[in-house]
Amino acid sequence: MSAVCADGRVSAMECGEKSAVRRTSGGGEGSLDRLLPSINTSLSPRKRTTSQCKSEPPLLRTSKRTIYTAGRPPWYNEHGTQSKEAFVIGLCGGSASGKTTVARKIIEALDVPWVVLLSMDSFYKVLTAEQQLQAANNDYNFDHPDAFDFSLLVHTLRKLKQGKSVKIPVYDFTTHGRQKEWKTVYGASVIIFEGIMLFADKELLKLLDMKIFVDTDSDIRLVRRLRRDITERGRDIEGVIKQYNKFVKPAFEQYIEPTMRLADIVVPRGGGNMVAIDLIVQHVHSQLEERELSVRAALASAHQAQPLPQTLSVLESTPQVRGMHTIIRNKETSRDEFIFYSKRLMRLLIERALSFLPSQVHVVQTPQGEDYEGRTFHGKRITGVSILRAGETMEPALRAVCKDVRIGKILIQTNQDTGEPELHYLRLPKDISEDHVILTDCTVSTGAAAMMAIRVLLDHDAQEDKILLVSLLMAEMGVHSVAYAFPQVKIITTAVDKKVNDLFHIIPGIGNFGDRYFGTDAPPDWSDDDMDEPSC
Repeated sequence: MSAVCADGRVSAMECGEKSAVRRTSGGGEGSLDRLLPSINTSLSPRKRTTSQCKSEPPLLRTSKRTIYTAGRPPWYNEHGTQSKEAFVIGLCGGSASGKTTVARKIIEALDVPWVVLLSMDSFYKVLTAEQQLQAANNDYNFDHPDAFDFSLLVHTLRKLKQGKSVKIPVYDFTTHGRQKEWKTVYGASVIIFEGIMLFADKELLKLLDMKIFVDTDSDIRLVRRLRRDITERGRDIEGVIKQYNKFVKPAFEQYIEPTMRLADIVVPRGGGNMVAIDLIVQHVHSQLEERELSVRAALASAHQAQPLPQTLSVLESTPQVRGMHTIIRNKETSRDEFIFYSKRLMRLLIERALSFLPSQVHVVQTPQGEDYEGRTFHGKRITGVSILRAGETMEPALRAVCKDVRIGKILIQTNQDTGEPELHYLRLPKDISEDHVILTDCTVSTGAAAMMAIRVLLDHDAQEDKILLVSLLMAEMGVHSVAYAFPQVKIITTAVDKKVNDLFHIIPGIGNFGDRYFGTDAPPDWSDDDMDEPSC
């Protein structure tokens, strides 16, 4: 294998970095050729794949949460189905070769949000009592393919690549077992998966879009392993050396080193090889750009002049309802009155939505000793999910009529450069797979944000026919978009306006609901699908 750089013909030495990257045979279209930078300096700079600038980190950290300031763009099309999968990078190499360091350097250089780093170490099999004893005496082979739960590993990676929420086991190297609590992972645009046996399973190889082998000298790997296992995993030096000579070194020679030929790229010296990492990052950026989607534009041109769907339920336009709309639509209405009459409408709307939940006959005895045949909710649970920030204003009405309702939140913002919705943050209750979910938002124009929120719920195993989208005001375009993409979702609103203008404002509309409710100033380019202040 020869070193290449620049235009692929000159040696790495001439590029100022000896053996920076090695290309393996059979790399094909996805090999190093696609990573090589052009020597034509007149080309325009590469288009960024996210809206944030490099000088600002794409996240905000608090004591309990991490919120991305650069969101995840749509991973589905106007039909609501996934149209792009996460890009999966497989990092293989011997134990302590620097795989995790390379992975973290790639993440730092990528400068994009929604990157997930997974370790194959999480997928060690659960040991029997006999194997636990062997492990305690350093006599169990953790460096053999049979030590890994490839079935769970492939199933988990496939689901994550498809955009689904997954649970990752947490392995304890001190007790040689899985912890009780598993980690939930969701929303990856890029997945970096590292492990010693990553190339040892055919089904796993099919899921990898880029295969990288980290090649580090065996002496360096041994020193690193000694330091790690003694300081981080509580092992003694004799046990580490015994395990290395008995299992680690033979396993590398038999199972790991031969898989180097399967790699698209071989990276010598691990995390210190920034030339190789830069080339890898360029390739990933190009792949992300090719996968960019335009959903809102497609929604704006689709489903026009169609009859309103049967899944739509509009609150009866009684004089009371009409009167409240007159007040909240009036631009001269004070904030206090706007809030008061909005809350009245919200309460009526939530009560209407609850009438669509399944019920069954339930007989009770009255204080007079007589039977009364009534109805009771026939389902596991009710969960409310608000699309921040305007949808959050409907939570008090939901809590007022559903005593033990669980609440989740989703933050979606419009990217002001692309016009597309982007997912920034979500917090959902555990296991909503059997819940009836009431998704709240105050206004829906094109339906782009509502569709993203529904897609998030489905990715967390919510059932489409158990989702109710509840909104104070919708445009016909938004109704059609949601109903076309998700025909089993029930849509409940107090009114439907016919038009959306070029700025995606509902006409005649209600204005920016969040700003009128919270007393903040709307940006000049706000959209009725915006859920909060626009991202930078």
